Amino acid sequence: MIHSNVVIHAVVLFASVSVAPAADLDAAIREHRMGAITVEAAPGAEVRVEQIRHEFWFGAALSNSPFSGRLSPDDTRRYKETFLANFNAAVTENALKWHDMEPRRGQVNYATVDAILEWTQAHDIPLRGHNIFWGIPNRVQPWVKELSDADLRQVLQDRATTIAARYKGRFAEYDLNNEMIHANYYEDRLGPEITKQMASWVKSADPDAVLYLNDYDILTGRRLDDYLKQIRTLQAQQAAIEGIGVQGHLHGDSFDPQALRRALDALARTGLPVRITEFNFPGQRSSVYGKRDARLTDEQEQAKARAITDYYRICFAHPAVEGILMWGFWEGANWIAQSSLYRRDWTATPAADAYRDLIYNQWWTNAKTTTDAGGRAIIPAFLGKHSVTVNNQSRIVHLTRANKSQTVSFK
Repeated sequence: MIHSNVVIHAVVLFASVSVAPAADLDAAIREHRMGAITVEAAPGAEVRVEQIRHEFWFGAALSNSPFSGRLSPDDTRRYKETFLANFNAAVTENALKWHDMEPRRGQVNYATVDAILEWTQAHDIPLRGHNIFWGIPNRVQPWVKELSDADLRQVLQDRATTIAARYKGRFAEYDLNNEMIHANYYEDRLGPEITKQMASWVKSADPDAVLYLNDYDILTGRRLDDYLKQIRTLQAQQAAIEGIGVQGHLHGDSFDPQALRRALDALARTGLPVRITEFNFPGQRSSVYGKRDARLTDEQEQAKARAITDYYRICFAHPAVEGILMWGFWEGANWIAQSSLYRRDWTATPAADAYRDLIYNQWWTNAKTTTDAGGRAIIPAFLGKHSVTVNNQSRIVHLTRANKSQTVSFK
């Protein structure tokens, strides 16, 4: 059950700011993230409800190294075990990026993507494909830039249809063309309709592919208006865009909770679902960014834990948000090492303990009760997959946003 007496702490490493009262966020979480399981059995029967998985995505990026043989066997084992103990969704960090897969024309490395997909599917982990295209000029391969406009259009079509066909039905969703409000080499070359065309090419090879936008400096508020304008433009074009990705890199030693909530409210008005796709705290504007060997003090580690707790609480309480994915969780494979939940030696930081308390304690259903005289018990439960047990008989029950109440009978 939700703990209504949880205190919202300062969301900074070095200063204090105010956040929404805990009671307001907890009420929103109860409204948007909980349902009820009704159990029918003999009067006085003992009922146990144990959550197995959240519907909400609590995920993380998967680095190339554990899936490409570049990490030691022991660290690879620990990496995968730690991921499964903490997360229920994933995103490819680098493996699907075009410049990573095909730095030289015709030499395409599918092996790392294939290995990640094989592993996530074996563990029932939905996987985001990040990304099919990335039009920031320094992320576009030199061989692509050397093509004529006609040849460029053709290789873009080939890339879109090849990825969509090869991985049809296997990726839960894709980032179509990354960070377009910051730069878009392909639009500069081929015109403003190219994003719609990219989406159409993907859909031609996989009609069920789910395509997201993805960009940064949105949740800080700095580029929110630009992003909203782009989203509305693509909606007016009827481009096949079905979700909004917002990166969480661009915070500093603090984050502004009011800006975060305003951004989420504004994005929600587009009618599209929102995922926080790339979250780090401390972030890219922090005093430790780029200083890989810098270490947070004990006080800063505790402040980091409180900040992550507060950030997740705000996002989990917002009805438009469908998931949060950390951009790294282990110091050995995280571009902002200080934002990791686990140190290089795999010991947990205070942030790991705080994160796990949220996901697997405060927001986790683990209930025991008995049916009433009429043979019924109603158990409030977080949305997701649950095991319901009565008299050593168990049933699996799924609560979703679309169906927040379920009845299971043991009569």
